[in-house]
Amino acid sequence: MALHRDIFWVGRQWAVTGAGIQAVDQRLRGVLDIEIARLWDDDLVQSRRAKPGVNAADFDKALTVARERFPQEPTSDPFVAQLKALGVIEASVVNQVVPAMQLRAEGRLARFLPQWRIRR
Repeated sequence: MALHRDIFWVGRQWAVTGAGIQAVDQRLRGVLDIEIARLWDDDLVQSRRAKPGVNAADFDKALTVARERFPQEPTSDPFVAQLKALGVIEASVVNQVVPAMQLRAEGRLARFLPQWRIRR
């Protein structure tokens, strides 16, 4: 997986990007990457640090920078957390229920209903 376009810090082996912590070596294809929503998952962080060939000092620095950049927020949806971290949404998301679509064609003849078209 290629590095995210928003790069905030680059070390020897790790980079802090808009996607979280990513390995600079692209031959790993994103196997060791940590998403923003999982930066605070200590079990995942420890499992990545314990992998052979991981530069622990560089990983710790990347983790520190990433946790400062993307602070932990009490949210249940990781997608919303990532959007907030990237600055896409600023206000808190309110779960609005979209009303069901109502068809008002009962008892009418179809040829007398207004037509709509999509113009290109």
